[in-house]
Amino acid sequence: MSDELEMGPIDYIVMEFPREDMRGEGLPILVDLVERGIIRILDLTFVTKGDDGTVTVLDLADEDADGQLELAVFQGASSGLLGDEEIAEAASVLRPGTSAGILVYENTWAAPFVSALRHNGAEVVAGGRIPVADLLDALEIAAAGSSS
Repeated sequence: MSDELEMGPIDYIVMEFPREDMRGEGLPILVDLVERGIIRILDLTFVTKGDDGTVTVLDLADEDADGQLELAVFQGASSGLLGDEEIAEAASVLRPGTSAGILVYENTWAAPFVSALRHNGAEVVAGGRIPVADLLDALEIAAAGSSS
């Protein structure tokens, strides 16, 4: 890997919504994260899964036909990491009759930290994510244990 390249860890999330309930309430927050340099969007795709299991990729355009392109700011967010195979895999976890946003992003906040460690010979050898529900369960158990 080139010493010139400074990138943070790459993550993805798949957020499922009831088909009629994709209102875009999280989009301003996503834009804010990008503008503050916390993340960089590498890929963003929206899909629907029909009741028959058919997956359709949605165009990042005026989904509610009100004349305002709420998603236009994300058009062109495509690094090539999220291809047909990855979209199909992500859609496989969706329930029929739902929609989803599939987001691949770089944690740009971590890039200088990871780069500094690499310059010192360190290497990221593992990573992971702890689901919020697991954290809340652990905190609840710890609180119950400390009050006994």
